[in-house]
Amino acid sequence: MEQPRSARASEFNGEMFRLGRQLRGLTQREFAEAIGAEASTLSRIENAVIQASADIAERAATKLGLPLAFFRQSERPYGLPLSVHPMWRSKAAVSQHSLDQALAELNLRIMHVRRLIRSVEYEPVLDLPEMDLSEHGGDPEKVAATLRRLWLMPAGPVHDLVGWVERAGCFVMQTDLPDAAMSGVTLRVPDMRPCIFLNKSMPSDRTRHTLAHELGHLIMHRFPSENMEREANTFAAAFLMPAHDIRPYFAGKKIDLKLLAALKPEWRVAMQSLLYRAATLGYIQGNQERYLWQQFSMKKMRTREPPELDLAPESPTLVRKLFSLHLEQLGYSMGDLACIAALHEAEVVSMYGLGERAPKRPLLRIVS
Repeated sequence: MEQPRSARASEFNGEMFRLGRQLRGLTQREFAEAIGAEASTLSRIENAVIQASADIAERAATKLGLPLAFFRQSERPYGLPLSVHPMWRSKAAVSQHSLDQALAELNLRIMHVRRLIRSVEYEPVLDLPEMDLSEHGGDPEKVAATLRRLWLMPAGPVHDLVGWVERAGCFVMQTDLPDAAMSGVTLRVPDMRPCIFLNKSMPSDRTRHTLAHELGHLIMHRFPSENMEREANTFAAAFLMPAHDIRPYFAGKKIDLKLLAALKPEWRVAMQSLLYRAATLGYIQGNQERYLWQQFSMKKMRTREPPELDLAPESPTLVRKLFSLHLEQLGYSMGDLACIAALHEAEVVSMYGLGERAPKRPLLRIVS
């Protein structure tokens, strides 16, 4: 029999019960059938009207592959952020079911980072400023140029974009977002550095564009606006391909697929991004531009450019280093970390790539 909310309310969190279901991609009805409960009962549990019985909690934990401690976490999950943008399709193409599943994992990762960061210090090397577009003539290109100067970035292509963003204090994580249309999500929650999540199924060129796009949101947008996606895309193009630096690569050249393919490895952006940049800078227009876009479509390169042109991936290191510090310097066991994460050990290892060696790039320091 379910218990009234007043009984043992601090021991069971209905919101985490819902989060666990969403994490595994189950609808409320599917979950109810799987554990032999009424959907109406689960709805009342998730909305904290009643407490789950021990029997329901145990069956739920078994079905979801989660420890019972998962449901006793006290955090309150966050909702959808400003920046939830698909790469190639309209937002309507991303189902609410997919959004719920993605958001469940993102919330979980934020909880883990928040708990672990209490034991260490991370001192960003770079500032992450807020820039008002109106103070830069409403031009995202000027914002991108200002940020590059502020960070003392060298001219030309951006190498190790992930490294630059992590040094500015952002937690970058690659994850299996459940819908291919979801390329990136940024969550900026109270009392925490920004968390940027990237769809790991994307090729590296699109991952870099998405990360630059999310950086643009963080720098320029505190509130939603009708043009924020276009502005973030313009920022990303200008940040990765500054006009002054890339003009010589287009000037006097025939802009065709051969040139775009040759420039891709050097500039570390998609051929389509290079075409878009050439067009915005006035080096190609009209029929020639339309013809090249048609060529991308005919060769089925809109969503996947030739594999032989794939770029080496850039791996985020900050979060993995956070786990490694606990294991290597603070004396935590994998069992301890699993308890902190309220997950089984195997899932923690898989989620954060803990079987791999953590690089030394980000500056994390143990708090004494």
